Amino acid sequence: MKPARIIILAVAITAAGLAGFLAMKLAGGKRVIVEQAKQVIEKSPTVNVLVSAANLPVGSRLNADSIRWMEWPEGSVNDGLITQTTRPSALTDLQGAVVRIPMFEGEPVRSEKIADSNSRIMSSILPSGKRAVATEISVSTGAGGFILPNDRVDVVMVRKNDEGKYMTETVLSNVRVLAVDQQIEQKTDGSKTVVGTTATLELTPDQTRVIAVAQQMAERLTLALRSVADAQESDTTGADYLLTGSSGAPAIQVIKSGAIVKSADGNKM
Repeated sequence: MKPARIIILAVAITAAGLAGFLAMKLAGGKRVIVEQAKQVIEKSPTVNVLVSAANLPVGSRLNADSIRWMEWPEGSVNDGLITQTTRPSALTDLQGAVVRIPMFEGEPVRSEKIADSNSRIMSSILPSGKRAVATEISVSTGAGGFILPNDRVDVVMVRKNDEGKYMTETVLSNVRVLAVDQQIEQKTDGSKTVVGTTATLELTPDQTRVIAVAQQMAERLTLALRSVADAQESDTTGADYLLTGSSGAPAIQVIKSGAIVKSADGNKM
């Protein structure tokens, strides 16, 4: 064999051996890093946190199958979470509690998301300071039956003016639907939508008075379904002129034939 070929072969063998040696060193280094990472994770202290064991809609009640304990890194636990250390009997104590805010599987159960276990489900769901008010709906006034609990709607009043012409006005904006008829949660079994005859709305005290007046004045009230993208908009506005007289004081209003004819101070409207 020629000397040149021998030299080339020797260089190739040396290079292959060096490459294999470097590969073994790198693989060994990675293995050490992985082992060290495992040891760090295993040594990190954990705390059992109460979480939902299934998707829980508004109005459902907690039971042994819907909540469970899950290990969480101790450093990630804040005061709002329910832990086995602070409430060891939580699985038993919270049996029957009502879900106020939808929760997904694996999500921590927080105190503000649930209400006590009494039988008054609707009053348990209502946030502090809010009222539940029902209004009649139909296919034509309820977005064709597509309005479901937890949707957001505008309340539109249709009435006649003094000239006999129809007028429309949005008296409430972006209010939450608590229930349709007596259903307080959306159906998840794939069944067809049932058109309700009554929608229960979540309102402030002033909005409650607005819709009470509007129901007397209106030829009909229509619920306009809003996009979920509008959920962050204000939901405390209303047709304030239905509440106050010219001086801004609370008014007692006389309604005749669907129109306000007299305010609390005796002024004609």
